Amino acid sequence: MSYFNVRVYGLLINQNNEVLVSDEEEYSFRFSKFPGGGLELGEGLIDGLKREFVEECGAEIEVLSHFYTTDFFEKSSFNDSQVISVYYIVREKAPLQLAFKDTIYDFDGEGEILQAFRWVKIENLSIEDITFKTDKTVGQLLKNQYSVKL
Repeated sequence: MSYFNVRVYGLLINQNNEVLVSDEEEYSFRFSKFPGGGLELGEGLIDGLKREFVEECGAEIEVLSHFYTTDFFEKSSFNDSQVISVYYIVREKAPLQLAFKDTIYDFDGEGEILQAFRWVKIENLSIEDITFKTDKTVGQLLKNQYSVKL
């Protein structure tokens, strides 16, 4: 383990208590996560998250509050780095102009890198469908915090 990999993610929750999930495929490896990605050198967390949302979703966001920071060891699935992820509750400044999918990994087109977005009811969020350890932790925290109590 030779370096840290700092990542920043946005939890975008709509008025229907649904969270935005990103399904991705990179070089035949499929994964589902929350929108966001790696911090660039010299970039702050908030600026990095805003950049990631513009790159991935074509959308400007407002960061509302910190939600979670990795508090256990996680090795990257892609290299030898130790991953530290920071999650924020965010909201879009204008409605997202994306083709939302209902099914996991429902990609349009072909290529080495694919991405699709789904709105998932927080109470129905399947932790098994979320790929990475920290995202699974955040998914469970979201369910605990936002699910409707009967």
